[in-house]
Amino acid sequence: MHEEHSLFSRAAELAAEYVAGLGDRPVAQPVDLAVLRKAFGEELPRGSSSPDIVIEELARVAETGLVATAGPRYFGLVIGGALRSAVAADILAAGWDQNSFNPALSPAAASAEDVAGRWLRDLLGIPATASTGFVTGGQAANTVGLAVARHHVLAQAGWDVELDGMAGAPSLRVVASAERHATIDRSLRLLGIGTRAIEVVAAGPQGAIDVEDLARVLAAGEGPTIVCLQAGNVNTGACDDLRAACTLAKGHGAWVHVDGAFGLWAGANPATAALVDGLELADSWACDGHKWLNVPYDSGFAFCADPALHAKAIAYRAPYLAGSAELSRMGDLTLEASRRARVFAVWAALRELGRDGVADLVDRSCRLARLFAAILAEGGAEIANDVVLNQVLVGFGDDDRTDAIIDAIQRDGTCWLGGTTWRGRRYMRISVSNWSTTESDVERSAAAILRVAAAN
Repeated sequence: MHEEHSLFSRAAELAAEYVAGLGDRPVAQPVDLAVLRKAFGEELPRGSSSPDIVIEELARVAETGLVATAGPRYFGLVIGGALRSAVAADILAAGWDQNSFNPALSPAAASAEDVAGRWLRDLLGIPATASTGFVTGGQAANTVGLAVARHHVLAQAGWDVELDGMAGAPSLRVVASAERHATIDRSLRLLGIGTRAIEVVAAGPQGAIDVEDLARVLAAGEGPTIVCLQAGNVNTGACDDLRAACTLAKGHGAWVHVDGAFGLWAGANPATAALVDGLELADSWACDGHKWLNVPYDSGFAFCADPALHAKAIAYRAPYLAGSAELSRMGDLTLEASRRARVFAVWAALRELGRDGVADLVDRSCRLARLFAAILAEGGAEIANDVVLNQVLVGFGDDDRTDAIIDAIQRDGTCWLGGTTWRGRRYMRISVSNWSTTESDVERSAAAILRVAAAN
């Protein structure tokens, strides 16, 4: 027993030392992948090694290849940090090693999912009677939501997709914005619907769906229809007019799915809630926890207004699955049967922050994004979007110069930001999502960007 205590304590100590240094270390540094792979080893040793030696070696070898994505100056890919309670809860979850497929396997995980799911729905403005599946992230959440949508609209047309598959099924219409996230397309491929089913709707200047064009596209066809809407454009942060779009879609008998990987969190903050007004009118929603809730990877949520439909499309049954009699919970709502109890970190984060803390986290991120934009604009950079949430698009003249500045700032190590293509032009893309980011971090990062820009 003493050996396990010593080993686990050392692992926690190493993790704590890393977390404590996040604010001081370079966010990223150049690394030779071939050298790093060799350091991890070539041939698998024939003999065994003691666990303490293995952990020390892992910490030493991995060090140069770690990116401080959890730190206060990482502004790429809408990645949040990890709240301290959530990290600690994840350490407990690893030690407990619970399979959270059903209540028989983990009554604790089942109860935590019931409570955390209720808290999440209340915070985001999703109907209290909806179901919540704790999935890996936005891709899985979109796939689950669209699988339930596929089941429903085909059943309405007299087709049992679970029994008969997609071959010979009525043609599906997937009405989606030109600015939809790429995970929507991949979900359609995985579900056998295919991207050819997409009927594209134009997007407005900031990337939100054009409601008038949505009306045109919906009126131009017929048949089983799924409408995909978005809360939080991945480049600009713009949100579709959910109330108008949902009302239109419902008038055509369509299922409405909302991809709100980070944008749904706008509903948890009174100052930004109007951006997602009407979200409760949809049928399914996708959201991430490892983005704006700041829990460790991986964590996402698949919500469905009709829990019975959710379970009917996703669940599976087998005689050996003790404790699976009750539908509409846990593994019945996700694509994984064997899944870790990621809910403990979610519960801990929500319990630490409370309603006001979540609102403040969202509000502060938006305020810091506006500060970023103001400093960079004053320094001569172009801000290409209306900063309505936590996303900032920054241009530096021509595309080659913008890409050169992005590359230089990534090598500089002060902060990390990615690039994107928006409306045919290259931009630096800034996402402010971390609970630990301060005004000082933004000012320091913006100064570094302008310094690099002056040299390029």
